[in-house]
Amino acid sequence: MSGLQVFDADALVRVEHDWPRDAPACRALQTELTRHVVFEDRLGPVRTIGGVDIGFEDQGRITRAAVVVLDARTLTVVDQALARVPTRMPYIPGLLSFREVPGALAALSQLAHPPDLLHVDGHGIAHPRRLGVATHLGLVSGLPTLGVAKKRLTGHHEPLPDEYGAWVSLIDRGETVGAVLRSRVGVKPIFISGGHGIGLETAIASTRSALTGYKLPATTRAADRLASDRG
Repeated sequence: MSGLQVFDADALVRVEHDWPRDAPACRALQTELTRHVVFEDRLGPVRTIGGVDIGFEDQGRITRAAVVVLDARTLTVVDQALARVPTRMPYIPGLLSFREVPGALAALSQLAHPPDLLHVDGHGIAHPRRLGVATHLGLVSGLPTLGVAKKRLTGHHEPLPDEYGAWVSLIDRGETVGAVLRSRVGVKPIFISGGHGIGLETAIASTRSALTGYKLPATTRAADRLASDRG
């Protein structure tokens, strides 16, 4: 793939690549990128966790990307950044990361210190080509990532008990790609998947550690507020 460079750091693989704008080229790049995804834990001590969320302004012409960094123990905000960049692609199903990740990278670059782990609003490997927003962002940033999504994109699962903390596997084409987690009783579940450099069990545990009584963990909930300009 022209324009693709792979850097094998001590902790985690990172890639740099050109950013195509047409769907066939994006899909071809997805196929190449999935070869470099790390599906197991490559985490050091997790003292800070980040939340990433993307919004849009000016009828979608401007991407508004937010990242909020929390202390992993207390869940207090220790840093945050907001970046506005021109939206480079329209929404195309399955190619959301090519629309959102450039803005997320711009926001991450504004932080004084990057978080030890990123919770990304969206899917990780729970994606038809195993390259959701969280996975793509992890690959190009070199940070461990996981996806926290509000809706299922692919796969199927068994019925989920209406009990706080309950979860069932999300299965796609015979492969476990994530978990369906009951983060709050009486509301629809969230969908957790590894992004890059983290296994599913650790992704579930990290998400649960950031729950504070709301449907979404404190990480992506704080980023959503910043990206949506709601405080």
